[in-house]
Parts: sequence; C-alpha cells; structure tokens
Amino acid sequence: MRTINILTLIMLIFTLSATGCIDNGGSASGDDRIIVAVSILPQQEFVEKIAGDNVETILMIPPGASPATYEPSPGQLRELTKARAFFIVGSGLPFEEVWLGKIEGINKDMLIVDCSKGINIIGTETEENTHLKNIDENFQEDGDHAHEGSDPHIWTSPINAKMMVENTYLGLIEIDPENKDIYLNNKENYLKELDDADAMIREKLMEGEERSFMTYHPSWGYFAAEYGLDMITIENEGKEPSPQDMQRVIDKAKEKNIRTIFVQAQFSKQSAETIASAIDGKVVVVDPLAKDYVGNLEIITEAFSEGMTT
Repeated sequence: MRTINILTLIMLIFTLSATGCIDNGGSASGDDRIIVAVSILPQQEFVEKIAGDNVETILMIPPGASPATYEPSPGQLRELTKARAFFIVGSGLPFEEVWLGKIEGINKDMLIVDCSKGINIIGTETEENTHLKNIDENFQEDGDHAHEGSDPHIWTSPINAKMMVENTYLGLIEIDPENKDIYLNNKENYLKELDDADAMIREKLMEGEERSFMTYHPSWGYFAAEYGLDMITIENEGKEPSPQDMQRVIDKAKEKNIRTIFVQAQFSKQSAETIASAIDGKVVVVDPLAKDYVGNLEIITEAFSEGMTT
C-alpha cells in the first residue's frame, strides 16, 4: 500500500507540473501570464524576446493581413478587455489611426505604449522618401499624432527597432515591475542581436556601387534612409499607378539598370509584373511584416543586394 501511495504521489506531481500548476522557477504558468496586445508581428517578436513566457500576446493584425485595410474580429476585441497594455507602432499605421480610439474605449484601464517615441518620422513628400521630420513635430496640442504624409514603417530599420524594443521594455516593466531584472537582461541580449544585424547589413549593402531598388509599396523608406539607398516606388499615394506613372517608372528602371521589382504579399503583383516584363526583369516578394525580425533582415538584405546587382 505504501508503494502504491508513493507512486500515486509521484504521478500527481508529474501531472501538475505538466499542466503548469506548479511553478518551476522559470516562466509564469498559463493562468498567471500577463496579457498584452500588439499591432504587428515584429512587435510580437519584440515583446516575446523581452518577456518570454511571462506574457501572452494578442496580435491584432494577423499574418497575411494588410495594416491598411484589416478590421479586428469580435473575438479579438473581446480578448482586448483582458489586456494590461497595448503596444502600438505609433507612427501613423492606418489600422491604429482607425481603431485605436475604439480600442481604448473597450478597455479604459489598458496602458497604451507608443513604440515610436523618440524615432524620427520619414515624410512621403519626395519620391525617394528621404525627408526627415522630428517626431515632436507630429503631435497636436492634445497629444494625438498628426501623421498625414508620413511613412509608418518605422520598424524596417534595425536602428529604429532598437528604440521600439526600448519603449517595449519600459512598457513591460511598468505593468510587471517584479520581473524588471529578467526583462532588462533579455532586452540587452536582443539589442546585441540587432546591433549584429545592423553590422551585417552595412557590410553587405553599403559598399556596392548600385544604390537604387524598386518596390511596389513604399515599405522600405526607413531601411533605405538608414543605409543610403534610393527607393523608387510604383504605387502612387496608395493607388495603382496610372499609365503615365507606369511609363515613368519603367523609364526610371531602365535609367538605373534595375531588373528586380520588390513586392509584398499583402499587395497586388499586377503592376509590378507589367513593369518587370517591360524591363526584362523579375518580381521578388519580400515581407516587412515577418515575425522573425532578425532572420527576416538577413533575407531582405540578401534580396536587395542581389536586386541591385542584377
């Protein structure tokens, strides 16, 4: 009987550990995890790199969806009532511009963390998207962002991503100060990864003679500005290009000896394929919204490097 009781006790302890009812001194159990929300996949990566399993993340814009058109499901909005914080991109992402006010109304106690704080915002006034605006100029007196004519894709530069990680860390320790030391260590390790990625990109891209690349949607303005590249876009103010625009872009591609047109999965390839055919080139898909941020930077850098030398 004593042997049976011991075996039963061992099995009970194993079962509790497997189901997360016993804390092994590492990450929080499923029921104890803090719930936070993020807008895009790269932000989910930032949160998880810092907080690990201590946090459960609600992703508002799922893989494959466009930040310009996506509408959250009723289930997502219900989940937001449990969130302690919502980490917004903060740079004028269309999804946030439309939905942030409604989301704040759903959960008035939720901390809103602006991950763009301290980042220079690139304007879209020029073709190459090289005009910089200080973010302080993009606030109205009531504290709301005024992002008309700005490029929201701040995360595409790893230097900006470092600032977003810092802002994410500050938000996490505000809602979970008990784990500050863990989050600080994880943040510092991840910042080192981003520094290494930046060094890799500079070595790969900044020594070549060709500096121009062509993309359908202007997602890479911050990446281009950081590494001295010339981004030429096909899309015209969020609309399909006119025949005149198409000819202008084709002429520009021939002038710059461009043979690769970059597109992302969330947008139509039709115009890009038409231009690629006219210049005897090809269309390559690159994704600014991939979750594996550092791994995706390697993929993007290799694609741009090949695209600027073909």
